[in-house]
Amino acid sequence: MHRKSRGGFAAGLALLVATGVLAGATRAQEIAVTEMRLPTHSSGKKGLEAVMVRPSDAAPHPLALITHGTPREPSERDDMTPLRWIPQAREFARRGWTAVIVMRRGYGDSGGGYEEDGHVCGRNPDFVGPTKEAVKDLREAAAYLATRPEVDPSRMISIGVSTGGMSMVGLSADPPPGLTAAISFAGGRGSRAADEVCNPGALVSAFGEFGRRSKVPMLWIYAENDHFFGPPVAKALYQAFTQSGGKAKFILAGPFGEDGHSLFSLRGIPIWAPMVDDFLRSQNLVLRDTPLEVRAPAVEPPEYLSRDGREEFRRYLLSAPHKAFAASADGGVGMYVGQRTTQNAEKHALENCKKAASKNEACAIIMRDDEKAPN
Repeated sequence: MHRKSRGGFAAGLALLVATGVLAGATRAQEIAVTEMRLPTHSSGKKGLEAVMVRPSDAAPHPLALITHGTPREPSERDDMTPLRWIPQAREFARRGWTAVIVMRRGYGDSGGGYEEDGHVCGRNPDFVGPTKEAVKDLREAAAYLATRPEVDPSRMISIGVSTGGMSMVGLSADPPPGLTAAISFAGGRGSRAADEVCNPGALVSAFGEFGRRSKVPMLWIYAENDHFFGPPVAKALYQAFTQSGGKAKFILAGPFGEDGHSLFSLRGIPIWAPMVDDFLRSQNLVLRDTPLEVRAPAVEPPEYLSRDGREEFRRYLLSAPHKAFAASADGGVGMYVGQRTTQNAEKHALENCKKAASKNEACAIIMRDDEKAPN
């Protein structure tokens, strides 16, 4: 009876909607991108907002479950969208996985209230409770996805960044069926400001608690210049986790950009993808000898762009929708990607371009998503 009621709940709420914009976002005929809703009991009628990125064929593929971090400013949670993570998910789809980006309760357009506030900067911080709430969402998402025809439920990996990375630590201690490995990029909670972590002792203790119950091998990746969870904190978390019984491979990558916390990004793929490949190989989780091809739209950048500007334009073409690219006649460029609307992407792209352009030069939108803007 319980199984039947869950099935009815899922059937009543499940919403799988393909969109032309997303399906053509990479012009990669071998990769399919689909927006969807995941029914869970705690997320109400809306369900959890998600995007599925998978090989474009009729076969089921093992699941790669991906989840996000938490912005320092609470007001930014509503603006989050799973679209931002499409390039990262695409790397797993290229390797034969059905990758699904899941927005947890209280983020983006997911249903349910925000349940991850453990008052970690207060006198009685709770790092364990919020992580268990995140794990609850991920476990229910995995249970539903295991019923989808695009998913082979026999094997599953999970990937998270920042609070999502710590959620992977929690998930390794309470794994859903089929979870064989988990990856944490810059995992942690409680970064109040650059290089400032609230109650780090309590955070370390929480990692130790999860380590005592962890059952799944993990890969942890941090960058040397991570300004959320720097090397001293990261190493303390790793020591607490492994000394308590958790199994993880720790990698301290070199500096990346202005803040290495953003390593798990399109720009960072040449760095982190080989690390992930090595780990998956060590766990006998290589699904394809050669990754599927991803082809960017065949659009030439404006001739007046500098070499760096042209490289930025090529990167834009592989970026997540909704997006916009702006440029000035003197070669200033600005782009903004992974937004809920193209209009919002245009606004921020123009702002970024104006910062790069000469004082008297005007910026104009030259690309909206994958289409050239009219002159």
